[in-house]
Amino acid sequence: MAELARALVGRRWRWVTVAVVVIMIVLARLGIWQLDRLAERRAANTKLMAALASSTIFVNDDLTALAGQPPADVSPDLANRDVFLEGRYDFTQQRILVLQNYQGQPGVHLITPLVLDSGVAVLVDRGWIPDAEYEASHLFSEAAGPQTVSGYIALTETLRRRAAGAVVPASPGAEIFRVDVAALAEELSYPLAPYYVRLSPQEEPDRTLPVEIAKEIDLSEGPHLGYAIQWFIFSLGFGAGYVLYVNRSLKRADVGAPVAQPPASA
Repeated sequence: MAELARALVGRRWRWVTVAVVVIMIVLARLGIWQLDRLAERRAANTKLMAALASSTIFVNDDLTALAGQPPADVSPDLANRDVFLEGRYDFTQQRILVLQNYQGQPGVHLITPLVLDSGVAVLVDRGWIPDAEYEASHLFSEAAGPQTVSGYIALTETLRRRAAGAVVPASPGAEIFRVDVAALAEELSYPLAPYYVRLSPQEEPDRTLPVEIAKEIDLSEGPHLGYAIQWFIFSLGFGAGYVLYVNRSLKRADVGAPVAQPPASA
């Protein structure tokens, strides 16, 4: 064992040993990264379970404290909270969220401001329509008068590095690629809630368009633990394989060495 240890740090194997140790550290770090992802997933599951167990928010009463708050500062705990709200749709400021699939079909979502009696508006994702209906999207603006809608809260969608020119188109009916609440607020004449609301599907199936999208509920922990174990096994296995290889090389060298002759008798 002492001979093996000396060989691993000796002149012949020294730099190979350093390279192997570096690779083992990288593999182990990938395992730690997967454990970090697992911790994030568990934290997200905890927030989702809390949101599912929480009471429904009446947005008209609750929004006063949030009015004017930057969307980026909204607590992540609000995500997926069930809400209901009352107001009037402003179809003149509707936007089209493109590149949205539903059951394998391409389509778009209709993003429409719902203006509350207080004058504050909430962006509402009214649901999905197929691309074939996209040109006739104005046909989905027939709701009139006060509306009471129910859904769940979704947080603003932004780019990490947003260029100065990457703003939401100002014209109503324009295409957008994400619901960037702050960018849309710059183009509207009334204050906007710092989050938006996705309508929940009705209890009885409704085949009319637009199709409301159900809340995604996935409380699994994903494959992160299994991946972490794999990376740790790769790291240990790589190191163990290298040590065995060096040990066998030493044994082969010993077998191939000339046998010392006994001294001649007088």
